[in-house]
Amino acid sequence: MGVKRPTSFDIAALAGVSQATVSRALSQSPAVSEEVRKRVFEAAQQLNYTVDVNARKLRSKKINTIAVLISEDLDQDNPINPFFVPLLGAILKYAGQRGYDVLTSLQQQSASWSNDYGFARRADGLILLGYKDYDDYVRKAEGLSDIGEPWVVWGLVQPGAGHSVGSDNEQGAYEAVSHLIRLGRRRIAFLGEASSSHPEFRDRYDGYARALRENGLSLDADLMADCFISREDGAAAVARLMQRGAEFDAVFATADLPAIGAMQALQKQGRRVPQDVSVIGFDDLWAAACTTPALSTVRQDTTAAARALVDALDRMIANAPVEPVRVPTRLIIRESCGG
Repeated sequence: MGVKRPTSFDIAALAGVSQATVSRALSQSPAVSEEVRKRVFEAAQQLNYTVDVNARKLRSKKINTIAVLISEDLDQDNPINPFFVPLLGAILKYAGQRGYDVLTSLQQQSASWSNDYGFARRADGLILLGYKDYDDYVRKAEGLSDIGEPWVVWGLVQPGAGHSVGSDNEQGAYEAVSHLIRLGRRRIAFLGEASSSHPEFRDRYDGYARALRENGLSLDADLMADCFISREDGAAAVARLMQRGAEFDAVFATADLPAIGAMQALQKQGRRVPQDVSVIGFDDLWAAACTTPALSTVRQDTTAAARALVDALDRMIANAPVEPVRVPTRLIIRESCGG
């Protein structure tokens, strides 16, 4: 005997409102107060209520609007990962060419995407950018699937992850570290957080490790420094390395901002870049070409990324199958690596 699917009448009973109020709340009617809407959405989540996708399609037409939800990624003063700024611009441009209007929103960690966008029917589909904790991010994204909302995420690309588009992080890091080794660098520090919470950075660590192994160099825990993606994190990570007496002649950072912070910390301590220490980052932010010396880095192709994201979402909106897309990276050589 099958499990009874919860209905809007079940939500109404749990929330203490009428079924008509539930329908209005889920469709974002202005006639429903914020307090009642919140109570209805919480009841829907508690019951694991999902929208009948086929019924939804019958009662709703394509509105030619997509939403880009940017997860709050840094601190309160800098809530958006700067890499997402050119990526968002490229999405806006290409989506316009494909006939879509674009809504954008900065999502706090506590935000409920299924409540705010899935039930509300404010967009035909969602593009998700950024996360602090990948496991929590996946759980929220799966909630969108439960209600039949098309979505695609920028980030980790793995087999079977049909909703994902991301850079070839492992290969990009491998090429960067291999270049440092060809320049004669042998003690290469790693700045980043290689954990399951940040799988893109973990892939960059894997590329770093592969380059060392293939060139006969061993991994050294003394050369690892955890940091996130701010300039201050990079400076603090290099300071910790020097305080514990680690000997290194190069730095590979998993993002440009910590790489810039690393250069500043080295120069403050009288270490010359690149004569004493080579530095390479990852992203190719606009600021990378403006530092002194200019920062060598791994470029993520925001134009190709935007096209892949919008095209994947467009196919999902049309109920066509999608496959994960891995966007190639490119090593950009400037003065900071010395070669």
